[in-house]
Amino acid sequence: MNGLMMDYPLTLAHVLDRAGRYFPKQEIVSRRPDRSIHRTTYGEFHRRAGKLANALRRLGLASGDRVATLAWNHSRHLEAYFAVPLAGGVLHTLNPRLSAQDLAYMVNDADDKIILVDDVLLPVLDKFRSEIRPRHVIVFGHGATPAGALDYEQLIEPQSADFDPGPIDEEQAAGICYTSGTTGRPKGVLYSHRALVLHSLISALPDSIGLSQADVVMPVVPMFHVNAWGLPFSCTMVGCKQVFPGPCLDPPSLLALLAEEKVTCTAGVPTIWLGILETLDKNPGAYDLKALKQMVVGGSAAPPAMIEGYEKRHGLHILHAWGMTEMSPIGTICRVKSQLRSAPAAEQLRLRATQGLPVPFVELRAVGEDGPAAWDGKSMGELQVRGPCIAKSYFQNPAEEDKFTRDGWFRTGDIVTVDPEGYIRITDRSKDVIKSGGEWISSVDLENALMGHPAVKEAAVVAIKHPKWDERPVACVVLKEGQRASEDELRRFLQPLFAKYQLPDAYVFMEQLPRTATGKFLKTALRQQLKDFKFSA
Repeated sequence: MNGLMMDYPLTLAHVLDRAGRYFPKQEIVSRRPDRSIHRTTYGEFHRRAGKLANALRRLGLASGDRVATLAWNHSRHLEAYFAVPLAGGVLHTLNPRLSAQDLAYMVNDADDKIILVDDVLLPVLDKFRSEIRPRHVIVFGHGATPAGALDYEQLIEPQSADFDPGPIDEEQAAGICYTSGTTGRPKGVLYSHRALVLHSLISALPDSIGLSQADVVMPVVPMFHVNAWGLPFSCTMVGCKQVFPGPCLDPPSLLALLAEEKVTCTAGVPTIWLGILETLDKNPGAYDLKALKQMVVGGSAAPPAMIEGYEKRHGLHILHAWGMTEMSPIGTICRVKSQLRSAPAAEQLRLRATQGLPVPFVELRAVGEDGPAAWDGKSMGELQVRGPCIAKSYFQNPAEEDKFTRDGWFRTGDIVTVDPEGYIRITDRSKDVIKSGGEWISSVDLENALMGHPAVKEAAVVAIKHPKWDERPVACVVLKEGQRASEDELRRFLQPLFAKYQLPDAYVFMEQLPRTATGKFLKTALRQQLKDFKFSA
C-alpha cells in the first residue's frame, strides 16, 4: 500500500520563490573588487534572477545546456546560481585559479554554451578563449564591456522579472562541478535539483551547519568551489543574510567584513583560518567578533592547535566538516555528542579534530585490505559512502567507473579510522599515506602535530623513496614570521607523540608550501621538488 502524499518535486524553484516571497527585505551584501560594498535584498535578487532567466531563454538556452561562470562570490553570481537551472540550464562554476589548459578542457568537456565572467577575470578567460567556442560571453561588469561580449546589466534590464520555469523534473540536472584533477583529467559531477535541495535541507539541520533565518553567513569558500559547499542554496532556503567577500580574501579584509556585518557563521579551508588566526594573535581585540558563533573548516584537516588557538585565545568556535565534490559536498560534521560533553577537555579536543559523524542520509563504511575495518579508532580502511546527494557516476567519463563499487558505494580514496562512537578520522589520502617497512604512517597526524609547535606556521609531510624502507616521511615546514626552530628541536617536539618509526627522517624548511587551486597543500608538487632528496646515512 502506498501513502497518499502529493507528488511534489524537490526543485530550486521553490527555494528561490520562498526567499523572494517571505524574506524580501533580508540583505545580501557583496564586496566589490574596488573594495566598496554593494547591498541588495532577497526581493531584488528574486526579481533579477527572473530577468536573467528570461534573458538566457531569449539567447537560445535550451534544456540541458551548460552555462559556465568564471566569477568570485557576489550577489550577481548568486542570481546565476538560480536563474540558470530554472531556465532549464546547468550551472557550471569554473575555478579561475586553475591552469588555462584545465579550464579549456572543462569548458569543452561540458560543452558550455554561455559563459558569465567577472570583468576582473577577463584576463583569465583571455588565456584560453581561443580554445573554446561558447555562443555568448556575458560580463559581470563595473564599466566598459569588451567587444564581442554582452554586458550583464544591459542584457537583463529590459527583461520581465516574471519568469515561469514550467514543470521541472526533480531529477533534471541543475549544476556541474569538476574535480580538481590532481590525479588525472578533471571529472564532471552532475547534480540534480533533488540532490541540491536535499543537501540544503541536510546542511541546515541543527547538528549539521545549523542555519536559521536569523543567521548572517559569509562563505569564504569560493562559489566556484563545489557550490561554496552548498551554502548559497541552503542560506537562500532559510532566508538568512548572506555576505560575499568578492576577491578580497586577505585576513584584514575578511576580518573587517566579519566584524562590520556581524557575521554569525563563516566557512573556508584551513589555510584561510591559519592566516586569520595569525592576524588575530598579532592584533588581539582589534576586531569585534562577538556575533561569530562558528567557523566551519573543511577541505583538509583542521590542526588541533588551530582549533585550540581560536577557542582559548579568541573565544571562537571551529566546526570541523568533511566532504567531496562527488557528495554535493558535505559528508560529515563534527559536533561532540551530548553524552560526551562531560569528557576531559583533551578528549573533547581529540573528538573535535576528527571529521565527525555522517550527516543524515550519508551512509559510510571503512574497508581495509581484509574486509570491513573495526570501529576501534585504530584500524585503517578506505572510506566508502552512499546516499541521495552522492554521485553514482561521472559526466562523460566511464574510464573512472572503478571509483564506484559493484554494490553501489563511492570510493572516496580517503584512508580513515572509526572510533567506537562512530567518529571518522581521516589519516590520509590513499595516494599520500606513507608505507614504510610494512607499516602505514599518517602524514596528516604528523602535520597536525608539527603545526602545534609555536614556531610553525604550516607543515606538510610527504613520502620519499628510501633504499631500505621503501618510503620514509619528510616534513616540509614554513615557520612563522620572526620565529626560529631547528630540525633537532622539531624532532624532540614530536618524539613524545609518535613511535620512533613514525617520525620524519628529515625536515626541509621552506618560504611557502605549494597549494592546489582550492587552497590545499599540493603534495604532488612537493614530492616532485624532493624527488632527488638523499637521506643521510
